[in-house]
Amino acid sequence: MTDDDKMVVSGAPRDQSQVKDTDENLSATKSTKNDEVLESKGSIHDHTNGDVESAEQANQPPEPPYSVYTHREKASMILLVSFTAIISPLSGAIYLPVLPSLARDLNVSQSLINLTVTTYLILQGVAPSFIGNLSDVYGRRPAYMICCIVYLAANIGLAVQNSYAALLTLRCLQSCGSSATIALASAVASDLATRAERGKYLGYAAMGVTLGPALGPVIGGLIDQYLGWRWIFWFLTILSAALFFILFIFLPETGRNVVGNGSIPSPWWNMSLLAYAKQRRRRHQVEEVDLESVKLPRKRPNPFASLKVLGEREGCITLLCSSLMYGGYYMLLTTLSSELSSRFGFSSVIIGLCYLPIGIGSLSYRHTGGYLMDWNFRRHAKAAGIVISHNRQQDMNTLPIEKIRLQVSLPFVYLSSALVIAYGWAMESKSSLAGIEISLFFCGVFFTASLNGLNTLIIDTHINMPATAIAANNLCRCLVGAGAAAISAPLINRLGLGWAGVLVAGIWIGLSPLLWLIMAKGPGWRQAEKEKGEATQAKKGTQDAGNGTFK
Repeated sequence: MTDDDKMVVSGAPRDQSQVKDTDENLSATKSTKNDEVLESKGSIHDHTNGDVESAEQANQPPEPPYSVYTHREKASMILLVSFTAIISPLSGAIYLPVLPSLARDLNVSQSLINLTVTTYLILQGVAPSFIGNLSDVYGRRPAYMICCIVYLAANIGLAVQNSYAALLTLRCLQSCGSSATIALASAVASDLATRAERGKYLGYAAMGVTLGPALGPVIGGLIDQYLGWRWIFWFLTILSAALFFILFIFLPETGRNVVGNGSIPSPWWNMSLLAYAKQRRRRHQVEEVDLESVKLPRKRPNPFASLKVLGEREGCITLLCSSLMYGGYYMLLTTLSSELSSRFGFSSVIIGLCYLPIGIGSLSYRHTGGYLMDWNFRRHAKAAGIVISHNRQQDMNTLPIEKIRLQVSLPFVYLSSALVIAYGWAMESKSSLAGIEISLFFCGVFFTASLNGLNTLIIDTHINMPATAIAANNLCRCLVGAGAAAISAPLINRLGLGWAGVLVAGIWIGLSPLLWLIMAKGPGWRQAEKEKGEATQAKKGTQDAGNGTFK
């Protein structure tokens, strides 16, 4: 035994300092054990919290898809509306070869017949502002049905009319029925495709629009030569009736304010025949719907909503650049037939065939500009640490969407300018037809890529009202296109086609710094517009609450 133990056993008192040291050691031991117990409890608590959080994350439902349709279904629907949209540019282009025949048969001057082209373009710009906004509120199919009825009635009237007044009036009605299909096609693509894949799908949506100006003169020249000008309108009647019939049977409602991501059934009167038959078969089945994907529309259509886009700094600049580019392109299209006729003496059929390279070039957009646009989106998303999930929409606030789109569009603007100059001087010098056709092909490639990039940006920055935004785009483009068509002949007569091409290219290049400005300032402008809108809504809500009204 130790001396201390002996002292305790014998009852002899220990030294006070020894007692004090012992007590301190016991306290320290007890404190250490308590700390270990607390740490153990804390560790258990942390593990419990982590398990709870993991369980909560695991129990959270997965994010719903942006669209319930497969890639094949989306591509099929977009191709269908794209080829339905062909009736608008086709109706304008197919009419050009028959202008001399119409002037002769109706006994009016060429200038009066040209007025029917100008009024067609003006109404082509104005009408989508009404129909496009209506589709953003009530859905795409009702808008298509209105276009169908108006367009078919106008074409039947044009085929049987015998007066200039009827021709002018019915051409305006024809324009009203056909022009909104372009805005509706882009809106359907926006309903189905996320921003990461929008370049590819808008390439599908542009196919019909780019085919119209290419095929229209060929078809018009052939029909006029062998059947007469009245059969042009019967041809358009038959074509549009077939397209609208297919649309009526197969195209479901895609408006996100009506069906969300496609999981919510539309009212029976707004269903395609195929969708109605499927719902009848499944009426006893319970299907999951995603109500969160529905975008609340305005309470009523506002035909002047497209003008609000012009009031935005970014929207105004984008539409200005887009419309002036389209004006130069339309000047090229409208003067090509007369230039080929006067410089080479080609017939109307051969002239129509000369439009094919520019149409084929436009169709290649999906494999050039569309691919590059989607690639650039993925590149920026990767740099921002954003994982692009299939069929999931991306938050635009975390991505520089202006830079993503314009980094692709701007090089094509400069390439388009160079090709317009090359085309102008090739035609002016009466070089070989092969050189002219090659320059027209690349004009189609580069111009379509630059213009569709701007169109995609307009949709991306107005995702809640895509048809209205495209309608604003059409309004500006068609008004500028009408002006370009009116001044093209005098301008070429004054300057010559070579210098006219230099002028057009100079305007396009001169506008390009505005697109650089959008890349730098666009996100800030967009955020300011968003905050302004939220402040206005909050103020309105406060006033309604103060007045005792509830909406």
